[in-house]
Amino acid sequence: MNGYSQYKEKSIYSMSGPELLLLLFDEAIKRLTRAEHSLEDKNYDDFEDCLQRTSRIVRYLTDILDMSYPISRDLRRIYVYLVYDISIVSAGRERRKDEIGRIRHILSELREAFDGASRQVNDMRIVVPKEVRG
Repeated sequence: MNGYSQYKEKSIYSMSGPELLLLLFDEAIKRLTRAEHSLEDKNYDDFEDCLQRTSRIVRYLTDILDMSYPISRDLRRIYVYLVYDISIVSAGRERRKDEIGRIRHILSELREAFDGASRQVNDMRIVVPKEVRG
């Protein structure tokens, strides 16, 4: 393992749960962008690889959902739909190229929502209630 790989691995192990979640979204979004470029360049092997990796990430997001929260059911439906839509794009190539941008948009919106929620939770932890004297 080279130095960069070791650094990257250590960075990932030191991340918080919300940071890892955002990293997954970032990677899925990056892969969809790359798939779009690969399709334009008619590099179908890379196109398929990018879509497969994106699909695996979204399936993993489904697997790690904590179903004890009501919103998890809605997120699960969205993730299942995205995996389905990615498979349609993969099968249709040129016919469904426009769908890649839409899938990327949905993932970007979810990423922003998780980022905002994470920031709110972190802000709440910073504020420590003090006893009022007087």
